[in-house]
Formats: sequence, C-alpha cells, structure tokens
Amino acid sequence: MPIIINLDVMLAKRKISLTELSDRVGITISNLSILKTGKAKAIRLETLEAICRALECQPGDIFEYRAKG
Repeated sequence: MPIIINLDVMLAKRKISLTELSDRVGITISNLSILKTGKAKAIRLETLEAICRALECQPGDIFEYRAKG
C-alpha cells in the first residue's frame, strides 16, 4: 500500500508509549496497534484529530504517501 503510517516514529519522537497514547485518546491498544502496523483499512477523522492532539502533530506527520514503482 502506498500510504505509510509513521505512528511509531511520532510516538518515539514524543517519548510516549502506545499505552499512554491509548489512555490519552480513549482508543484500545489493539486498535492503535492495527493502525501502527499499517493493517487498518480506514480511520475516523475524529480519531485522527484525537491522535494529533495527543501527539501535538499534524496528520502529515503520521501519514506519508509513497508511489509504487
């Protein structure tokens, strides 16, 4: 998939664990893990907003587009 999810990078930059993000955002660790590993098929905008608020970042800091080929 040409959309790369850099949630793990942002967590490392902010020195926040997945558990702490889960507590701040109100999303289960398993759902955040699915997103972090790139297995998610969709994300709600309100979820993205909550993650960006908790990590003090922009959506573009989390998502990246890489063309195939």
